[in-house]
Amino acid sequence: MTARTLTCRVAEVEDLTPDVFRVILEGRPQAVAHAPGQYLEMRLDDTTWVPFSIANAHAGDGIIELHIQHWPERDNSARLREILQVAERLTLRLPGGDCQLDPDSRRPLLLVAAGTGFSQMKAIVEAALHADPQREIDLWWAARERRDFYLERLPLEWAATHANVHFHAVTEVAPEAPVVGERVTSHRGRIDQALATTLDDVSGHDVYVSGSPGMVYACVDVLASLGLKASRVFSDVFAYAPRDPIVPTAGSLVGKGAKVEEGRR
Repeated sequence: MTARTLTCRVAEVEDLTPDVFRVILEGRPQAVAHAPGQYLEMRLDDTTWVPFSIANAHAGDGIIELHIQHWPERDNSARLREILQVAERLTLRLPGGDCQLDPDSRRPLLLVAAGTGFSQMKAIVEAALHADPQREIDLWWAARERRDFYLERLPLEWAATHANVHFHAVTEVAPEAPVVGERVTSHRGRIDQALATTLDDVSGHDVYVSGSPGMVYACVDVLASLGLKASRVFSDVFAYAPRDPIVPTAGSLVGKGAKVEEGRR
């Protein structure tokens, strides 16, 4: 799809946690069309555009959902929060990004997200289940502590209602109560380490990863040792923070790790 600039109405701003808020925008259905996994850019002023993953699959209703991490110490974050509190309309540029759900693939999905990187995976899960309710989906979501799973109820619902969906909740800090449910597994530690100790073979999967460059490449390195195919792994990080090779050969891997970090958007 060709990127276009448009204006959308701010329909709702909702605090999900003290640090994350959800924004619902409304625009012309055809104008806001996007592929699951793509992002938009929001204009703060004439020279500043800020990217955010689109958190919902396109449904033809003109709705766009965003999950935004609020960083009080960052100028753009504070400005954005102020703008959203008073703005009735916002200027957007969309869609962007090549990390989008392959409409022709029916391979099992391995989705790995840190922080608000969950927003990108939410859109992919919605689209995948709509196209094929029986498709195997393993969703891994990493956060520092359980309260940071700002929409925990959604993956719990997906896993409870679809026998083919599994949710892995990964926290650095031991939660007061672990995340439990049908086809739900709790892990403690770094996301890359959890993948390494849990998975066996990912050669048959389509893999989508959303988070900081350090987190993404740490996960890719682990998955490369488990048969990851370079042509079947997708992340926005590959475009804005590329490395060569993106997927190393198993023999070239050195023990590496990265702290779980928040998603880029």
